[in-house]
Amino acid sequence: MRRWIEKQRCLLDFTLSSLLRRKGKNIALAVVYTLIVFTLASVMMFTQALKKEASLILRETPEILVQKLAAGRHDLIPLSYASRIGQIRGVAEVKGRLWGYYFDPVMGANYTVMVSEDPSLDEGEILVGKGISRLRQVYKSNILSFRGCDGNYLAFKIKGTFEAESEIIASDLVLCSESDFRRLFGTPGGYATDLTVKVKNRKEIPTIAAKILQILPDTRPIRRDEILRTYDAVFDWRGGILLAVLAGAVLAFIIFAWDRAAGLSAEERREIGILKAIGWETADVLQMKFWEGLTISLSSFLLGILLAYGHVHFFSAGLFEPVLKGWSVLYPKFKLVPYVDPYQVATLFFFTVMPYTVATIVPSWRAATIDPDSVMRY
Repeated sequence: MRRWIEKQRCLLDFTLSSLLRRKGKNIALAVVYTLIVFTLASVMMFTQALKKEASLILRETPEILVQKLAAGRHDLIPLSYASRIGQIRGVAEVKGRLWGYYFDPVMGANYTVMVSEDPSLDEGEILVGKGISRLRQVYKSNILSFRGCDGNYLAFKIKGTFEAESEIIASDLVLCSESDFRRLFGTPGGYATDLTVKVKNRKEIPTIAAKILQILPDTRPIRRDEILRTYDAVFDWRGGILLAVLAGAVLAFIIFAWDRAAGLSAEERREIGILKAIGWETADVLQMKFWEGLTISLSSFLLGILLAYGHVHFFSAGLFEPVLKGWSVLYPKFKLVPYVDPYQVATLFFFTVMPYTVATIVPSWRAATIDPDSVMRY
């Protein structure tokens, strides 16, 4: 056992000295290696964090949304539909929602205007998101005017702004009373934008959605899980587009790494020949080269992962934010909840660390199996 420990210590010392003798080459390789891992890991972590954030936000949404269709497009839905849906067994509650989009020509931004469920919000008062407050430079007790559907301007007093924690969903949100909403958009009484349906038993959601479509064929029930799948698909698509753009850089790295690992220099060949001549076995040479390759690849991988984590969760992924979040005048300011998918990290490890490590062993094995005199004369 003692002899084996001494042998491993000798291998480790020689591995470190070998890395230091070619520190210029190894540092250059490690820098490129780290940048590639950092880029790929940043895209994957940011995509996963956005998907996780979307799932947390939508967790409290109603199980089913019901929209009325006219000529294949979303239309106002009669509130009388709510009573018909409420008669379906298993439905706990049906409520109408009033919401819409208002385009601000001054700033070129779209606001989401919604009727508040807070009874303390009086007519003529609104609550606005932090994004609107920053964009229009308006704050509590200020007046904000909107142009109504009849061309007249409606002045609203800002009662307050939403907390910073809710900015991801409330940056462009305006809450108002029902009467103000109907005056602003000209929405007739007895109609809503859509209906929200709460279900007693979540296992019955598909069945209830099918029944709604059966009794109201001009509607479209949208389940919460369908919304989640849509968000997942959108973020996966954006992440895939970015990875496709980076495919050229990844391919260049693979060629570079393979050339560096597979192409043994004359000095390295002589080194292997000398080790064989002084009594090293082929297994010892391969083990030394294995640790040499693993040291570079594993340290670069870990450093790239740590840099990507900091980039995403402390600097909001500033390099890739516009691509993955999408473009908007009213950009919400928020910090993502750290979320790392172990499966994706393992996949990235397999496709970055393993190939390089193997690439260092194969040429070393070829050189180690040749006669030491021939290798040293090479």
